[in-house]
Amino acid sequence: MIEYFEQITQEEQEMLTEVIQTLLRQTYLLERRYDRRTGRMQYVKEYRMCGKHLEFLQEYFAVAGITLKENAHMGVIYIQGAPVWAEKLPRLATIYLLVLKLIYDEQMASVSSSGHIVTTLGAVNGKAGEFGVLKSLPSVTEMRRTIAILKRYQMIEPLEVLEEMNEQTRIIIYPCINAVLMGDEIRELLATFEEEENLGDETAIQSTIEDMPE
Repeated sequence: MIEYFEQITQEEQEMLTEVIQTLLRQTYLLERRYDRRTGRMQYVKEYRMCGKHLEFLQEYFAVAGITLKENAHMGVIYIQGAPVWAEKLPRLATIYLLVLKLIYDEQMASVSSSGHIVTTLGAVNGKAGEFGVLKSLPSVTEMRRTIAILKRYQMIEPLEVLEEMNEQTRIIIYPCINAVLMGDEIRELLATFEEEENLGDETAIQSTIEDMPE
């Protein structure tokens, strides 16, 4: 394993190190991400690098009891087998993440040919309202902060700049949204938000990527 790593170029070594750190931090890599400048989905260099050295990386993670998998259909490379992400998310970010997963599942059930789904901020707030977890519409500042957090973790991509965000703002939901719980479990968790009046400001979300169909 060490011999293989030493035989590749220094540039590839540095990029592989970055790939490993990213996988340990957020558990997945996306094949394509939306580029606002071109208005198109663009291939991600880290994903290509991971695919090029996939066998080496699988052996590397296996030492720690972690499985590295690629879902070519969905365009996601992800790891399983260890609680590698337990990020503290603000309450609204947690709610949005769970609701986005429900919206993703619902739309994928009817439009399964696409790896990503587009919704609107209004639809997200509306769905959260249906579950009774939003008593009132969050402030624009809070919504911007929340969308920025989920964008940083590559769960979503707003199609308009955050400064111009409103209820009509379109949001791409990336397939790595499968990193959160399954639909029935999400509904149960959302129910606890409605029941617990004094829920803390932050909630832990731990990545539990489910096996995705090839």
